[in-house]
Amino acid sequence: MAKRLYALGRWAARRRGRVVAVWVLLLAVAVGLGTTLSGKLTTEFTVPGIESQQAQDLLKKEFPQAAGGTARVVFAAPDGERLTGQKEQRAVGATLREVAKVPGVIDVTDPAKTGTFSKDRSIGYADALFGTPADGVPQSAKDRLDRALDPARDAGLTVELGGTVSTPPVEVGGPAEIVGVVVAFVVLAVALGSLLAAGLPLVTALVGVGTGVLTVQFLSRFVEMTNTATVLALMIGLAVGIDYALFIVSRHREQLADPEQDLEDSIARATATAGSAVTFAGITVMVALAALSAAGIPFLTVMGLAAAGTVLIAVLIALTLVPALLAFLGERLRPKARATGVGRERRAGAWGLAWGRLMTRFPIPVLVVCVVGLLALAVPAKDLRLGLPSNETQPASSTQHKSYDLLAKGFGPGFNATLTVVVDSAKVPGERRKALVEEVGGVLKKDRNVATVAPPRATKDGRITVLGVVPRTGPDAQATTDMVHRLREETGRPVDRAGGTAYVAGQTAAGIDVSAKLSSALPLFIAIIVVLALLLLLTAFRSVLVPLKAVLGFLLSIAASVGAVVWVFQEGHLSGLFQLGAAAPIVSFLPVLLIGVLFGLAMDYEVFLVSRMREHFHHHRDARAAVEHGVERSGRVVTAAALIMAAVFGGFIFNHDPIIKSIGFALTVGVLIDAFVVRLTVVPAVLALLGRYAWALPKWLERAVPNVDVEGDALPPRASRPAASAAPGEES
Repeated sequence: MAKRLYALGRWAARRRGRVVAVWVLLLAVAVGLGTTLSGKLTTEFTVPGIESQQAQDLLKKEFPQAAGGTARVVFAAPDGERLTGQKEQRAVGATLREVAKVPGVIDVTDPAKTGTFSKDRSIGYADALFGTPADGVPQSAKDRLDRALDPARDAGLTVELGGTVSTPPVEVGGPAEIVGVVVAFVVLAVALGSLLAAGLPLVTALVGVGTGVLTVQFLSRFVEMTNTATVLALMIGLAVGIDYALFIVSRHREQLADPEQDLEDSIARATATAGSAVTFAGITVMVALAALSAAGIPFLTVMGLAAAGTVLIAVLIALTLVPALLAFLGERLRPKARATGVGRERRAGAWGLAWGRLMTRFPIPVLVVCVVGLLALAVPAKDLRLGLPSNETQPASSTQHKSYDLLAKGFGPGFNATLTVVVDSAKVPGERRKALVEEVGGVLKKDRNVATVAPPRATKDGRITVLGVVPRTGPDAQATTDMVHRLREETGRPVDRAGGTAYVAGQTAAGIDVSAKLSSALPLFIAIIVVLALLLLLTAFRSVLVPLKAVLGFLLSIAASVGAVVWVFQEGHLSGLFQLGAAAPIVSFLPVLLIGVLFGLAMDYEVFLVSRMREHFHHHRDARAAVEHGVERSGRVVTAAALIMAAVFGGFIFNHDPIIKSIGFALTVGVLIDAFVVRLTVVPAVLALLGRYAWALPKWLERAVPNVDVEGDALPPRASRPAASAAPGEES
């Protein structure tokens, strides 16, 4: 591998103009396609095969009026007043007439006719039904809907919006994300000791992210894609793009510290050595993200493949565009003469050497403290509950959160967990259908956790009937989950006997179904990741114990990260700091996503750190010195890379979307734990205890494992700098 990458780096340096031109052209094409031919992103997480999705598909086909998006307009009278007063009724009526004029609205209920008021008549609601699903309602209609509420607001009423149509779009590029990029630049400047060198990884990362994300947006024209998929591609692409360029630029400047080092040879050699680690790590990240498809959930598969494609672009940029730009910058990246030499080199890695020696001298106390600490962080993970975010988790200042609170106050916590029971009686004799629906209604009313059952609505031919069920408990309560399973069993009996089919659906049921589906897929996914890690690291380091140690450390990182997420998002600690709307179950696909992404990133640091250790051991056969040398040489770069990733991911913690917020927090905590506690602390301590055995490989296995040469042993000798050196010219 190293020899091929050496040739690629030299080629890119010599033909730097063409390489840069190609990437600029690719970026321009992606900008053109992504901005003019992008598809429509969805906010719905559909999972084929689950009961709630089957019901939704049936309604779309047979009863579209019941499958369209709904905007719930919630009214609240001033303190001490009622909505049934003449002034209030006129304001509500005028508002509903304006709502009916919104493009796409096919029906609007009137609380004065339906009686949808709270007991004290201070809170009421009306539903505006759209003729298309929620994700098909354009933003212009949503803006018109918001303006339609002005008559009631002008009359002094509080008016908030809920329902499926009101879900706010995911937006990125706010102040928090920008601050994350600025922090990344500062870390780069400190790590590389040069503002010019610090700017290069940012430029190449932005080119990669722009190309990748805009291509993903274009592909959304052909593939159904959630808006979270593009944000994940942005997060991962930006983080790994900066880090991969950092690895190569750092190795290049380290080599240029030798005043005799030839510039072009240094570029090629950095691409061969650090580039091998980048290639191996990038493949690991891509395979881990692609493995999300093992869950068998289409939207998660698309998310993983979109992010994996962006990582692929980041790897290609690191191996081609970065060497080309290094050639353009030429001698300007060579450290100043006064800063070169052995003294400077020792000062640069002094803290790393000291840290490595500390780990090798006291490995057992270090391991005890780290493992106990990680297990303590992991304790909350035992109470993990999965679900999909409701309006309660939206920011407290948002209209979605306020409408949720008003409905819970006026009608009870279960009102926000309304279920939809769908009875398909197409195969039931016509004279039996009405009695069957009445029997199902009776079963629903008898359940101990059902507060009310709405009157049934049916298609004209009576084949499909829909009943609304309001639980006594909220959407995130375990009692609601138990009730969904209970109702499916109890309503299924009479309907099955009659020859029909009953479904318990709705947003709450969908969240329960998706969570169950993902929970069942989690063990298989973890097994795939563990086997993958063992095989990849066995190939990279030609060792049995190093991969086993890496996998165990990764599992500790995952457990601690999930524990931290549960402690903050599910249990509600530090909710003010992180601007949480409410404590709620963890987003159902977050654990799978965290495992896939963090596995790839953890292997980044593992490969870059341990490859320097193995390189030293291969040449000197001193196991302890190899550990210290690896931390000395790579510790600063791994630290910088982790801080950069944490800064990029951390910027998304303050995004208004609860899904993006939780993903950003999970990845930030996961990267910090894995890099600083596991890779830079546990790994050196374990390797110090294992000694020479860490690098042992049985003879029979050694013959079977290919030698990919991550350390660059097969590279030609270093080329000396010509007496009258100049920047490498571009061949014609």
